[in-house]
Amino acid sequence: MARKTSKKVKLHKSFRRSYREDYKRDLEIPGVMHHIFLTFKVIFKNWKLFLPLLVIAVVLSIVFVGLMSESTYQLFQEALDQTSKQLGAGDIGNVAKAGLLLISTVTTGGLSGDSGEAATVFAVIIFIIIWLSTIFILRHRLAGHQIKLRDALYNAMTPLISTFLVFVVAFIQCIPIFILIVMYSAAVQTDFLSMPFYALIFFIFAALMVIMSSYLLSSSIMAFVAVSAPGLYPMRALSTASDLMAGRRIKFILRLIALIFALAFIWVIVMLPLIIFDLAMKNFEWTEEIPFVPICLLIMTCFTAIYITAYLYLYYRFMLGYDTKEENEKKRSGRKNK
Repeated sequence: MARKTSKKVKLHKSFRRSYREDYKRDLEIPGVMHHIFLTFKVIFKNWKLFLPLLVIAVVLSIVFVGLMSESTYQLFQEALDQTSKQLGAGDIGNVAKAGLLLISTVTTGGLSGDSGEAATVFAVIIFIIIWLSTIFILRHRLAGHQIKLRDALYNAMTPLISTFLVFVVAFIQCIPIFILIVMYSAAVQTDFLSMPFYALIFFIFAALMVIMSSYLLSSSIMAFVAVSAPGLYPMRALSTASDLMAGRRIKFILRLIALIFALAFIWVIVMLPLIIFDLAMKNFEWTEEIPFVPICLLIMTCFTAIYITAYLYLYYRFMLGYDTKEENEKKRSGRKNK
């Protein structure tokens, strides 16, 4: 059982042996696949709210950040065509080409790649708007309240300063990873990793830095969700999230890994056919200047932001013991049938 001192969860005591029953915390939550499909179900059930939010996010991104130009996308195609000519077969095929184009452009998200620092700031602000608005919508809709999108846009921005303070704490927790990146660049330039023994030492050091940041960030990610609650201060949200994640960080990290694989699968099944379609349509001259793929990439990027927010918020509710409205209705119907 977890020991509590001053309402703070403490699973271990300094300089004392810890037993499994001391730090084991049961967590009854739905399975991974149920969590993934439930997120889709909740989003699509409230499409009248999320679709306008998606449109607003796409428009704001185009206006303030910039859309990846069709010429930039064509440069990727020309580079792949030049590479395919150098291959023995001379043609890598449309499916393989579409896959390589997806990999090469997915990091841009459909946004302009030559934007300055101001565009980066606007991109972060737009993501925060999506994050807070999505949580506001889900909190009220899962509680059975009828709201409009304007309610979310007007009221969800209230914890903006609190969210920024949590972001500052998360940035500090990422310092080990930043140090690792700098040291890796220096090691590559000085050929430090050419020696197997030194490479092993660096690998152990890198693993420790990544584990340290992952341990700290696991609670900060939940703090981003917790701080959106009305009247909750940032330090209190960090403390609450830390108590909530104590003894459960590995399970949470596994959920994040499942989220990454789910999003990768979604991007492939959605964007790959669209890129193949675009490659086929490029045979017509009038379609060469239409930024079809960049727009689709941007829409998928904004949808991904909404999905990630909904996924993490539902997990937060699971950890608090809340059920969705659909699950409550199933439980009630099951009781009536009995």
